[in-house]
Amino acid sequence: MIHIYKSVDGTAVQLGRPEGGCWIMLTDPTEQELIQIATQYDIELDDIRAAMDEEERARIQFEDTYSMIIVDVPAIETRDGREYYLTIPMSVLLLKDVIITVCIEENVVLKSFLHSHIRHFHTRMKTRFVLQLLYKNAECYLHYLRIINKESEAVEDKLHKSTQNRDLLELMELEKSLVYFTTSLRSNEVVLEKLMKAESIKKYPEDTDLLEDVIIENKQALEMVNIYSGILSNMVETFASIISNNLNMVMKFLATITIVLSIPTMIFSAYGMNVNVKGMPFASEIGGFAILIVLSILISVIVAVIFARKNLF
Repeated sequence: MIHIYKSVDGTAVQLGRPEGGCWIMLTDPTEQELIQIATQYDIELDDIRAAMDEEERARIQFEDTYSMIIVDVPAIETRDGREYYLTIPMSVLLLKDVIITVCIEENVVLKSFLHSHIRHFHTRMKTRFVLQLLYKNAECYLHYLRIINKESEAVEDKLHKSTQNRDLLELMELEKSLVYFTTSLRSNEVVLEKLMKAESIKKYPEDTDLLEDVIIENKQALEMVNIYSGILSNMVETFASIISNNLNMVMKFLATITIVLSIPTMIFSAYGMNVNVKGMPFASEIGGFAILIVLSILISVIVAVIFARKNLF
């Protein structure tokens, strides 16, 4: 889908056709739309298709008539009624008169510009617009990281009360999201460092400071994701150890109960054999059966007390 916008007093206004200083946003475009834009603005088809590949790495590329920047942006995927976090590539192409963004789906970064959440937003100032995109992207990572941290704390509280497989699987999904974020933020960091060295990107006096702010924000997000990832990994390992320990305790308890209950079983099994009653204690007594019951219970209790003193229960 192709949408065309131009900033008017800091607000994105949709246009019917492209004009100088506009922003062309391609969201999940068809092959025909990609070919149309590539032909109209003399862009290599492979370059404009790059962001359609979910595995495309973040990079920066300079051509004769345009520059292309690909970064990973955070996204939300809904499965089985739950939201999971991942990253998708987004490309930004800087041409002489227009700026083009390509992404396989709507993302929160671009929505912020459409909903006028960005101050001093101007589509005609292409370099500034790119840096604002990158800054907002880093902010979105930080926002989602805080959400992931809160969700992990909520799961931890549930695991303290009862250990359920679904809670452990939820922790695993959160840990997977952090792995995606870590990989993407590191790739974006490389792109930002290259932008810092590219003089063609810094055209306005404030752009250098803004780019430095973007780099700082990205590093902060990378530090946070490393901290949260370490905490989450330790949490998963801890609860895995707790589950294993609980299983060992259950098995120990069952083994102890089995030993205690095996004593009456062995006694009554011996009396159930087809042997001469004269050789069996209490077999000729009137209250022999009661005596055997009391005796077997007494021995079982003694063994149970011994096991209890050894903390085997």
